[in-house]
Amino acid sequence: MTMTDPVADMLTRIRNALRASHEMVNIPSSKLKINVAKVLKSEGYIKNFRIISDGQHRYIRIFLKYDNEGNPVIEGLQRVSKPGCRVYKKHDQIPQTLNGLGINIVSTSRGLMPDNEARQEKIGGEILCAVW
Repeated sequence: MTMTDPVADMLTRIRNALRASHEMVNIPSSKLKINVAKVLKSEGYIKNFRIISDGQHRYIRIFLKYDNEGNPVIEGLQRVSKPGCRVYKKHDQIPQTLNGLGINIVSTSRGLMPDNEARQEKIGGEILCAVW
């Protein structure tokens, strides 16, 4: 069965793993998901990620990050642009998440980047998801 929204599936797997207090989660690999994981790592929302293979399939193993009390660093993940309703914004119209406490991951002509970097470089694009 084909998946209609692989990014939403990735976010749901991360959300479920955080609620179950898992140390890591495996997600089927794609270039887009690897780039989302790179942005999450660069912004400090996850510890690390690795690309693993079992011979037939490739997976992204994401190592989740928790604070000293055991609370997840990621409080929320929300898909913004969906396959049925894409959301495109110019650089000056990209909304802030929780007044700047979270990030939007934006797909631009220069690749995926957090919203503050897209605003700084004056590049608009598709807002994939919000993380806080």
